[in-house]
Amino acid sequence: MFLTDFTHRLPTPEEVLPGRSEPMFTIPERHPVLGTPLLGPYPEGFEIAEFALGCFWGAERRFWRTEGVWTTLTGFQGGGTPHPISEEVASGRTGHAETVRAVFDPARVSYRALLRVFWEGHDPTQGMRQGNDVGTHCRSLVFHRSAAQREAAEETRDAYQKVLDAGGYGPVTTEILPAADFPFYPAEARHQQYLHHRPRGYCGLGGTGLACPVD
Repeated sequence: MFLTDFTHRLPTPEEVLPGRSEPMFTIPERHPVLGTPLLGPYPEGFEIAEFALGCFWGAERRFWRTEGVWTTLTGFQGGGTPHPISEEVASGRTGHAETVRAVFDPARVSYRALLRVFWEGHDPTQGMRQGNDVGTHCRSLVFHRSAAQREAAEETRDAYQKVLDAGGYGPVTTEILPAADFPFYPAEARHQQYLHHRPRGYCGLGGTGLACPVD
């Protein structure tokens, strides 16, 4: 079933795995660190940010440690397979990327501040990989939920590109996509808050060391 190499290219609609109409698993109800519901209900006035920046184990921890973030969870987004399992995503046949959802209080932390965590938390110039993790599921994406989020993502991308250029890096490969077109599917329980349950577990993220000039 997985004979074609989808490590460096996304599958066509004809190649995408069909998935399923319902998830094959359940996930914990509450965040073990923050004590908040993973799937909601989320407080009125709070916003959702969704980012893919390589292996979601370390990425999720970056966001739950950010002041003003109310809850986080890992999942798959950006592809065409409904309710995938992690093995399918890793095959490249779903088109999804490993993604973190961060629900945040905009009165305590801005979306632009979360974009700073995103840009500085990985190397957004690496294409279909992040560090030692290789594949389309490790590519860099921002899923915007409003025109304001899209504009902030584009503005900070362009600002960071200038910093990266000066630092000798190549062009940013991050995709900025509408979340409305790409449903977020939670990952299995074993992937939720992974580095809380396994503090010495693998974290493949490594940023450029360059600061993103966010207002």
